[in-house]
Amino acid sequence: MSAAGDVKNTLSHLMPHLGRFWTSPLKDYACAIHDVESYRDGYTARSEAMSLLQKCVERAALRSGADQQEAQQAASQLAASPIIQSGPHCHLLIEPDAFYTHLFSLLGLRAHGLRWHVCYSASTVKFIERTKKGPGWLHLEGEVVNVFGLPRSRMDSYNICGFNGPYRFMLSGQKCGEPANEAAARLKAILPNTEFASAANAIKAGNQALWGKAFPPQVRLLQLDDIDVADLVADHLEDPGSWFSTRFVGDGLFAHCIFEEIDNLNAGPWAGWIRRTTDLFWELVEGKIFPLRLRDKVLSGGYGSQFAVGFEPVSIAAALRRREIVPSLLTTFLVTSILPGVRVLGGCRQTVYYPLMRYVVATALERLGERDLLNALGADIRPGVWGHRVLKPSHGYPFLEIEKNGSVLDLLSNYGEQPLAQACGDLASFTSDPVWAELSTCIGNGTIHSRSPEWQWAQLS
Repeated sequence: MSAAGDVKNTLSHLMPHLGRFWTSPLKDYACAIHDVESYRDGYTARSEAMSLLQKCVERAALRSGADQQEAQQAASQLAASPIIQSGPHCHLLIEPDAFYTHLFSLLGLRAHGLRWHVCYSASTVKFIERTKKGPGWLHLEGEVVNVFGLPRSRMDSYNICGFNGPYRFMLSGQKCGEPANEAAARLKAILPNTEFASAANAIKAGNQALWGKAFPPQVRLLQLDDIDVADLVADHLEDPGSWFSTRFVGDGLFAHCIFEEIDNLNAGPWAGWIRRTTDLFWELVEGKIFPLRLRDKVLSGGYGSQFAVGFEPVSIAAALRRREIVPSLLTTFLVTSILPGVRVLGGCRQTVYYPLMRYVVATALERLGERDLLNALGADIRPGVWGHRVLKPSHGYPFLEIEKNGSVLDLLSNYGEQPLAQACGDLASFTSDPVWAELSTCIGNGTIHSRSPEWQWAQLS
């Protein structure tokens, strides 16, 4: 069996709902995973989490150019159809992994008549994620393009959420300050010609321009990044009676239960899926993020760091507002998905680590007797599904396809009819991942199976 075939078997084993879609048109799978129950009230913690997330979405819609009524419609849609695309990192839309994922999401959104494409894009990533790949790079006409015209020293260790600008779209090649080629010059003419405090803000503004140029006006783009989530977490913490203030922070017991469960996972067959790279938040300083550790009710930096913030709601909220800290991925998914009950669409890693995050949170809730919220989580249906790099053409050139077609509508028709097994390509993001290889081995020898207790909170059958 091919490596891709092995991955398909592994996916179908852990996610039984997938099996019937491999030979079906891609549009059918997109429609199915966008078919989600509306938000159900009844649990205080979940109600307050959804209300605050709606306010976060409303703010983001206003910043994107929506008027007040449109922004409220975006917030209302989130409750009526609680789903967020969380796969692509904060890249320009025409980066292939991002572009084809947004096309896939459009298939589902249009099938259900949804007006807003709500995305969370991680912005704690660096400009370079691997060689000549990442938010700082594009490939146009066979040439590597430097999106912001930055020297290598600015790209290696800096994170795009940092407010250490100004940043401006340059799309330069070997000759600094000039567009790399004709395609880069044409793209640059579409992107905003202004300076931004952070690269993430520049990318979000650029994406709005690209969306308006090539994507159907019936669907609006709404982008959240880690700074938006920082404000969302602060909203929780500034309410002294919120679940986040009284339980998640509280006396620190919940956090320590989370850490213990993550350590337990990493001591067994699920090792490597959730790593304790930082404790709940990152320090953000001069454009770089650094890990924090929670000890004696204080979040502090590592060796040589002078940074420290008390682990109590007011102090954490203030540090978030000052952009001194940003949420970790676990904290982000807690406030955008697990607490409010929102389905998230993700890629090869997220399809596994997100259900394990739910397991970690649920186990901590059970240990502390939080039955109401535990019951709410238990009622979720397919809270996290595969929805990133589901469409992955072997030779995809997004900007060329946009210029050739003028709009993505024809692309939607063409790609939507392809069987899922064809549309997903060689599944290289899975087959080249050593953690996925280990997972396949563990499934093969029975160490991990669909009835494993750690997998029960995936709720994917």
